[in-house]
Amino acid sequence: MRTLLAGLLGLSLISVARADTLRLPAVPGTSAVATPELPQRGATMRTVEQRFGAPVKRHPPAGGDSPKHPPITRWDYTQFSVFFERNRVLDSVIPGQPPPISHRNQLQPAD
Repeated sequence: MRTLLAGLLGLSLISVARADTLRLPAVPGTSAVATPELPQRGATMRTVEQRFGAPVKRHPPAGGDSPKHPPITRWDYTQFSVFFERNRVLDSVIPGQPPPISHRNQLQPAD
């Protein structure tokens, strides 16, 4: 009897296992090209400049008016932008690429 129940339970678990194909939201003008290496979060401005060279453009800091609002600086390179909080990398982004999906409801089922 136990063997029969174990077998039926195993079969029911197998029938539950399935996969859906999900599509990421489409963003106009993007293509599947190789992603350039980006500065890592926490790296210093000095490290970024040594590794990637001088940026094409340095934007003046925004914020910095209180400890709760530290200065945020942006450096633009040809393929990406780097955002610094004080002198540390906060984030690196590739313009035109969608942000990472962080909520399940942003996924779309494939047709």
